Amino acid sequence: MRDYYDILGVQRGCDEAALKSAFRKKAMEHHPDRNGGCGDAETRFKEVNEAYSVLSDAQKRAAYDRYGHAGVNGANGGGQGFNDVHDIFNEVFGDAFGEMFGGGRRRQNNGPARGADLRYDLEITLEQAYAGADVEITVPSSITCEPCDGSGAKPGTSPTVCNSCGGAGRVRATQGFFAIERTCPRCGGSGKLVLDPCKACHGHGQVRRDRTLSVRIPPGVDDGARIRLAGEGDAGQRGGPRGDLYIFLSVTPHDLFERDGLDLLCTVPVAMCTAALGGEIEAPCLTGGEDCDGECRIPVKIPEGVQTGKTIRLKGRGMPSLRTRERGDLIVELFVETPTHLSARQKELLRELADLCGDAQHPQASGFMGKAKKFWDGVTGQA
Repeated sequence: MRDYYDILGVQRGCDEAALKSAFRKKAMEHHPDRNGGCGDAETRFKEVNEAYSVLSDAQKRAAYDRYGHAGVNGANGGGQGFNDVHDIFNEVFGDAFGEMFGGGRRRQNNGPARGADLRYDLEITLEQAYAGADVEITVPSSITCEPCDGSGAKPGTSPTVCNSCGGAGRVRATQGFFAIERTCPRCGGSGKLVLDPCKACHGHGQVRRDRTLSVRIPPGVDDGARIRLAGEGDAGQRGGPRGDLYIFLSVTPHDLFERDGLDLLCTVPVAMCTAALGGEIEAPCLTGGEDCDGECRIPVKIPEGVQTGKTIRLKGRGMPSLRTRERGDLIVELFVETPTHLSARQKELLRELADLCGDAQHPQASGFMGKAKKFWDGVTGQA
């Protein structure tokens, strides 16, 4: 048995690029279609493919380099048929050359064909994403024509075999040493002709219809999630199965909440007096509970002297996880609000309070004034 490196004309230790280049050259040289179907050419072509199938595989090549043919005995494809070796040929030269030489496996176009997959974009609310929901959608899709049962022929008639391709769906033409095979232009690859088309589908075998489907939105879905409904896409051709329907979800922005993973963020205003004295406010939430009043609100304790930007984390009040029983948190960010449109009496009382608060602690102001004093001192020193 000849040495694989000698068959391809390469040196031991050559890289993948050199190996592939050598295979291209040898395969073109010995391809039977270029040698008039010569039996010797077919044998040499098989040898070239066998050699490349071993040397292009890192593990097989290592075994061959160490043990020779015995190291790859039974794994080198030596028993490959002529059609099988074209899998390697097509891998290197591409489908265009494989079809051009006519030796590759022919694609069957006249058998059952799976229907196309469809996409549907669905907007849902944050509440639906939180609790889950059943939503009805209307999807335009193709369905099998009932009068002709998908054949495309007028009821009572049947499609006839295409006389151009003999029902194969493909025709072959020879140009020099090239044998070119292509889709039959008359029947479009179906292998059959509809001479008396169905009036309902005009010979297509399918019609477009709007279908109403019920979609279950699972709790915890996020923006960009995808739901697959198997077999709800376009109808297949020639008895083929339906495609799938892919529903892409987008969650509309909410007026109160922002989502951060499983957590929900909500900014809640706090009256100035409540922020100074402490107290309790109500924050919105997406569900009721033991400590809620059933109206999607939850009490939040405000510590005395709270400042704007303070956050309070409420455990387990966020979004549910799509795959586990975990829940995120509700993060309430406080915003201390100054009252407006005060009456004369209210202004009078606030002035009295301002006089009394002269000795009170103002942590933010104290920190800021300390930094400002250092800045002003520095500017004065440079003047």
